Amino acid sequence: MSIIIYYSSVSGSRDLKQQQSAIFQYLDSKKIKYEAVDISASNSAKEDMRRKTGNPSALPPQVFNKGVYCGDYSKFSEAVEDEKVEEFLKLK
Repeated sequence: MSIIIYYSSVSGSRDLKQQQSAIFQYLDSKKIKYEAVDISASNSAKEDMRRKTGNPSALPPQVFNKGVYCGDYSKFSEAVEDEKVEEFLKLK
């Protein structure tokens, strides 16, 4: 699987839950396959996500394609509005 979404199954933030859900729903609706990595299940997954983003305080959701950083929810949301999700996901 090339698309990886780092997310957290445990969060008190309603906004974070909505952001994660929006990404998953969009990808599911377009039948884009992805792997979801829960950073709350493994501290090493959280560290891996932050290392890959280059941001030691990065929060989920974070999107990658084949190890290349695509962006966070705000970048994803912009891509949806601009109808450039395939470019955002580096599928083109």
